[in-house]
Amino acid sequence: MSRLTVARLLANPAPKDPPLRAMNRMRHRADAEVNDEFVRITTKPLVSKFLSQLDHFSEKLISIFKPKGGAKGLKIRRLLEQIEEEDIDVKRECLLKSLIVYLNEDPKSVFKDYGIDEVEDAENDVETTMMGIFVFRRAQHGFADDVWIIVEGVKVISRAGSVIMAFIILFGLIYALDLSYPGNLKHTFEFVQKVIMHMDGHRLNSKIQQLKMKMFQ
Repeated sequence: MSRLTVARLLANPAPKDPPLRAMNRMRHRADAEVNDEFVRITTKPLVSKFLSQLDHFSEKLISIFKPKGGAKGLKIRRLLEQIEEEDIDVKRECLLKSLIVYLNEDPKSVFKDYGIDEVEDAENDVETTMMGIFVFRRAQHGFADDVWIIVEGVKVISRAGSVIMAFIILFGLIYALDLSYPGNLKHTFEFVQKVIMHMDGHRLNSKIQQLKMKMFQ
């Protein structure tokens, strides 16, 4: 399997309104293609490696994030409040967004929130989005009813399953297609690549290096 196999996801974007069963088959096939290509390039399983590492470091990361002061600390604490009561995927989502804020980046630069009745608005935003994850919810927080992955103005995948799964697939796509990380989330993707996934971790941004040192203290 080559990078051209993964590139078919961009050439054949997700249809707008397929039956649910067909959409689920498409999502699982897309997930598998991205994962297979990632394994071919890196020898590392994409999804299981990411989730196991994130879960392994979750308590340590929370202990590092909580004392953060100022406006960023307030944002992080509001995110972490949801960890106590939500399911595992939402916990992971909140931890990821806390990481983004801690690294002085903005989750809203990639994660776009919509109500479940705002699909038409989201469709209109696709073409102007270089890289993003569109999240549809019935409530402001909690379980996502639908999640889209957008790359270069194309809706690549619908019904990605969860926000954290969409982020993993997006990371895998960027790496497999040799795309540049989005500048507004560059440090977060670098942290995922070099600390979470243990790939090319010898040269780190100073902020990421400091966080890594705290994680292993």
